[in-house]
Amino acid sequence: MTTGVDDSELAATHAWIASRADFFDAGGAVLLARAPGRLDVMGGIADYSGSLVLQLPLAVATWVAVQPQEAPTLVIESGEGEHSRRVTIPLEDIVPAGPLPYAEARIRMARDPERAWAAYVAGALVVLQHEHRHRPRHGVKVLIRSDVPIGKGVSSSAALEVASLQALAALAGLEFEDRALALAAQKIENFVVGAPCGVMDQMTAAGGRADHLLELLCQPAEVVGHLAIPPTLELFGIDSGIRHAVSGADYGSVRAAAFMGYRIVAGAAGLAATAVAPGRVTIDDPRFHGYLANVTPDEWRGSFRDAVPEQMTGDDFLARYGGSTDDATVIDGARTYAVRAAAEHPILEHARVRHFRALLADGAATDDARAALGELMFQSHASYSACGLGSDGTDRLVELVREAGPGRGLHGAKITGGGSGGTVAILANRGSRAAIEEIARRYVQDTGRTVTVFSGSSSGARSCGVRSVTRL
Repeated sequence: MTTGVDDSELAATHAWIASRADFFDAGGAVLLARAPGRLDVMGGIADYSGSLVLQLPLAVATWVAVQPQEAPTLVIESGEGEHSRRVTIPLEDIVPAGPLPYAEARIRMARDPERAWAAYVAGALVVLQHEHRHRPRHGVKVLIRSDVPIGKGVSSSAALEVASLQALAALAGLEFEDRALALAAQKIENFVVGAPCGVMDQMTAAGGRADHLLELLCQPAEVVGHLAIPPTLELFGIDSGIRHAVSGADYGSVRAAAFMGYRIVAGAAGLAATAVAPGRVTIDDPRFHGYLANVTPDEWRGSFRDAVPEQMTGDDFLARYGGSTDDATVIDGARTYAVRAAAEHPILEHARVRHFRALLADGAATDDARAALGELMFQSHASYSACGLGSDGTDRLVELVREAGPGRGLHGAKITGGGSGGTVAILANRGSRAAIEEIARRYVQDTGRTVTVFSGSSSGARSCGVRSVTRL
């Protein structure tokens, strides 16, 4: 595994900048920022409900290079050769004299499907103007190079947001600490892109440490620590070949249902709710502090589970409870939500993650400890499916890992991130690459899908910093 940004990656990045005389102005400084993808080891979709999550920053990463220009436009280019995409946006469209409302910025970026992807970059300027009163005095050129694959569940969007925000902030003379960088990047995705993600992806991309699991308590984003992976163990990811998107309807409906569940639990606990907008309430909550993860499994089973219906229409919920506390989702009155499963997942997942962390912190040196780690991952995977976020491909990969078992050095596996496809995380003995490759081969034979195997680790954007390169 890597311990940071290695010399070969830096050399390749500098060569990439040097090769783009057609894009950057000669003699002008180019600022570079880098952010890695992440492997969701435990926690996943429980992040927005306040769970502890454990995240591994991957070796694959996104580089963003920026340079000011005289023309009052934002020019964004990604990819190479026939796969390159370029978008040019007048600055006035996204950062006018007065800040655009986030909703209007989202509409403007989504208006043309061919340029919607650019919201992950342009949104950084929107957030910088909104939150830090920064409006560029000049245009900007942005060039993107990434080996974090899109739609694989390893957080390509957060890597792009964090690297773009860090580079563009540096161009403006601004610098963020890890947490502030991650929370600002989350605003890009929630409010400009319109994807209701939690903050774990951005926190890992910003502040992850190579070969460590970022321990993040998502209330809203408190780093508990960086947990070293025991030297006897290794983590891999296998992409299922099924495209994953956190902006998809399944993820959004499960998130909405979880917040519906929280509102119902709060009511059952006698906590007062106040309507603040159509479909939106605030709750005076000194007991759970606004997070389902703070409901213990015993409290859930003994006091609240039966109060939360298995299913509920949006109209029925809004009529009875007035709305939810979540400002990243809208409850569809005509939709039926699986409320109980969505509420139960973060409550039990938070307990699973804490147990997983304790076992790893003790070194997981025994067969029983490694078996317990694997079982926690299998339980997490099953809980995703109960929420409706499983897929046949990820189920098959988990089944293959279970079949191989400790005899091949494989202990556990689970779907990651937003679910509904994407990547499966696998806990294995160190040196088990051959067994992982064999599972990937069997999966391809079974399904005909193309897969990617992820391994290795690197540190987050803040560790890498912002580098300046002057073109000759």
